[in-house]
Amino acid sequence: MGVNLSGLTEPRIIELSELSGKTVAIDAYNMIYQFLSIIRQPDGSPLCDSQGRVSSHLSGILYRTSNLVSQGIEPVFVFDGKPNALKKATLDERKERREKATAEWEEAREAGDMKKAFSKAQQTSRMTPEIRQSSKDLIRAMGLPIVDAPSDGEAQAAYMCSAGSVYAAASQDFDSLLFGAPTLVRNMTITGRRKIPGKDMYKDVKTELIDSKEFLETLGITREQLVDMCILMGTDFNPGISGIGPKKGLKLVKDNGDLEHILPKIGKEIPHYEDIREIFLGGEHADGYQTKPEPVDREAVLELMTSYDFSENRINSTLDKMENARSEQNARRKQRSLDSWF
Repeated sequence: MGVNLSGLTEPRIIELSELSGKTVAIDAYNMIYQFLSIIRQPDGSPLCDSQGRVSSHLSGILYRTSNLVSQGIEPVFVFDGKPNALKKATLDERKERREKATAEWEEAREAGDMKKAFSKAQQTSRMTPEIRQSSKDLIRAMGLPIVDAPSDGEAQAAYMCSAGSVYAAASQDFDSLLFGAPTLVRNMTITGRRKIPGKDMYKDVKTELIDSKEFLETLGITREQLVDMCILMGTDFNPGISGIGPKKGLKLVKDNGDLEHILPKIGKEIPHYEDIREIFLGGEHADGYQTKPEPVDREAVLELMTSYDFSENRINSTLDKMENARSEQNARRKQRSLDSWF
């Protein structure tokens, strides 16, 4: 889940068209979990094919990613590598939550409470080897670049953004800012009306852009201090200190500077905080990646998607839209290049 900084940020609401002509590094796991959570049957069951294989993620990747390309956005998908050992407690906790939610989902279905069933089912999503591989197979067949991160995908995406290889890092989590992404885009693949978890209410979800430099200047702190503040609150690598949220954490770093001064003052300890700090400030990353798209392998896309019972006509229509948009964008780029000579 990452850290929650929503109470401290005032992101700029943008239209997808504002990202036209940009390349964006997408946190693939983050996106796939969104699709697994949202694309479900009324009783909360995931979208599956006739063999019982989950296909929600493939639906999201094909139709929503093609929409991004049609808007002139070129996505690069960054996949997580091996998690840091300090993340084990968080991963264990997530597993426990999924198991509990699964039991509650089944109880709600048996009781006929479909609203509760759907809500609980959204908390049961998990990444299986089959889901990971089929996601990669589809992305490659669509001609879209994949980057395998050595560890956290967000760290890799942030590095690519800071290196100028991509315009922005796209993720729901604010951790991208801790990892050093100059520009973060949120809600890029899930805009629309969404149900608020646990409530019979809906909200409009719009694409948000956060400029890291502006965000830090508004808070009046450095990136290093932001990392220390979040370590106090709790991250994927540590539980944090009870009672410290964003506002209290911000005050502590502004008044005291860093954890070396804060912890003695409040009489608390955070084991391995130096290591956690280094994960964010010096996160592992890979070089030698590619960000340029390749032509769509229509036959491979059709073979994969129809094997999961998706409509061939709809797949072709989606790919036509994607390829036509790309052709139009290339034509516009060539025209601008020609115009520059006169």
